Amino acid sequence: MARLHVHLPLLLILLLISSGPKMMECARIFTIVNYCQETVWPGVTPGDNFNGGGFELKSGQSIVFTAPVGWSGRIWGRTGCKFDKNGSGSCKTGPCGTSLKCKASGETPASLAEFTLTTLDFYDVSLVDGFNLPIAVTPVNGKGNCSVAGCDADLRDTCPSELAVKSNGKVIACRSACDVFNTDEYCCRGVYGNPVVCQPTYYSKKFKEACPTAYSYAYDDPTSIFTCSGTDYIVSFCSSRKQPVCTYHDNKLVCSGSDKGLKSLITRWWALVFAVPLLLTF
Repeated sequence: MARLHVHLPLLLILLLISSGPKMMECARIFTIVNYCQETVWPGVTPGDNFNGGGFELKSGQSIVFTAPVGWSGRIWGRTGCKFDKNGSGSCKTGPCGTSLKCKASGETPASLAEFTLTTLDFYDVSLVDGFNLPIAVTPVNGKGNCSVAGCDADLRDTCPSELAVKSNGKVIACRSACDVFNTDEYCCRGVYGNPVVCQPTYYSKKFKEACPTAYSYAYDDPTSIFTCSGTDYIVSFCSSRKQPVCTYHDNKLVCSGSDKGLKSLITRWWALVFAVPLLLTF
């Protein structure tokens, strides 16, 4: 169930002064943030714990969810969407049919964040189905490897022309070589259906060069899948993998990056914290 859906600065201020109940230890907190200059419509499957699987996220907005251990699914961004008041419509990239709330996976090409929540979580960002938005997964407050996964480069700017998806002359997504050419070599199937035979191609290498911690083809496991225990997750669109990002856990604001980054974040918003009670009074 969604907890908040407000602009990012106000979200973090409210979280700083919140006194809500302690979250169950088995739950994972997901903070989904849109740093893009455009509106994004995230899709999630299965989406029972994520506002039914779809919602609108304007530039600078953030939304917080919780998901139980045992959840396994994917999160991606949709772009260029138009939905009516009943939640029916269409998207230029990543649509999951004609509904705002996704019941099925998004159409290719789409950048995917994938999760399996167990005692030891597994997570990754995959470009195997192509690319439509920069996306990063940042674990915070966890134990173990807990590396940042993702693709913060914008492959729409460097997409080979034969893979490019355009709208009004502008590249809006980059297809995978498998999607375009549909050969066993590019799709890692048939005699290429094992990690020994299926090796990186010209196109997957292009993806890997731009996004070294994302899956570039089906058997790109060693540098693309990560693990962490008892962590919260920040899924951010159009962010740098190195910039500090924050979430909320056990009534505390928890941020990735250095202590300096956290102190700077708190200092900038400290005056606003004093103003929030007055705003809430009115």
